[in-house]
Amino acid sequence: MSHVLGVDGGNTKTIALIATIDGEIVGRGRSGCGDMYYRGAELALSNVEAAVEAALVVAGLRREDLLAGAFSMAGADWPEDISFLGDAFTARDFGATITVVNDAMGALRAGSLDGTGVSVVCGTGVGTGACSARGDTWHTSFWQEAGGAVSLGEKTLRAVYHAELGLAPPTVLSGLVLRHTRCASVERLLHMLTARERDRRGDAPLVGGLARVLLDAAAQGDETAERIVCAHGVALGEYALVAARRVGIEREPFHLVLAGGVLRHPARELTDAIVSFVRSGAPDVYP
Repeated sequence: MSHVLGVDGGNTKTIALIATIDGEIVGRGRSGCGDMYYRGAELALSNVEAAVEAALVVAGLRREDLLAGAFSMAGADWPEDISFLGDAFTARDFGATITVVNDAMGALRAGSLDGTGVSVVCGTGVGTGACSARGDTWHTSFWQEAGGAVSLGEKTLRAVYHAELGLAPPTVLSGLVLRHTRCASVERLLHMLTARERDRRGDAPLVGGLARVLLDAAAQGDETAERIVCAHGVALGEYALVAARRVGIEREPFHLVLAGGVLRHPARELTDAIVSFVRSGAPDVYP
């Protein structure tokens, strides 16, 4: 046994990496959703297995070569989830030692040198985690309402609908959203997303993709987009402060890790709103 496995299982994709003991990446694999709450346990485990197998092929290794496996998983929310996934990964020989954590905790460990602080993860879904130097941990799991890309996309659509009806001022979001969805009008867009006989499987990716449109518009100075993004940043910041309080680090300097596809957007409006709000309650935080 000479290699270690790391897996990040999210709502959209699952990434597997295999490395030597000194950290050299020798294998990579990718597959679909790894969240068993989102698509069911059977599909999630199948996707994890596919990603791991792909990484093993690239590395030219077998499962027996894996010294340890570490899994940062969306859907590892309750103790029984972590036990279930741990048993499943052990049964599949994904490492002599198996570690499973919630994906918010995985992001914190990856983004903070000592693994302490608070993480805010905003991708397809959303999560917040915290760990103190004493080893106290907490993550939001089902405490936190939806706040990922799909949530931002829904807020974007609502703003476009309101502007179309004259319930809100005009916004550049209207044109950007129509271009993104290739719809000729707002009414056509609404019909496409609400028609009784339609294939709903594409709704979440389409709506989630509007998060990028929203952030683009905010970067252009659109007032409606800026308002939505700022409010969303405050909401994410609120949970970050809750997490800090839960592990008792709100009155001391701590690292704030921002992760997830939405927060990798080059526009700074959302990340600045998160950091600004967290600093209002924890002045010594450092991103």
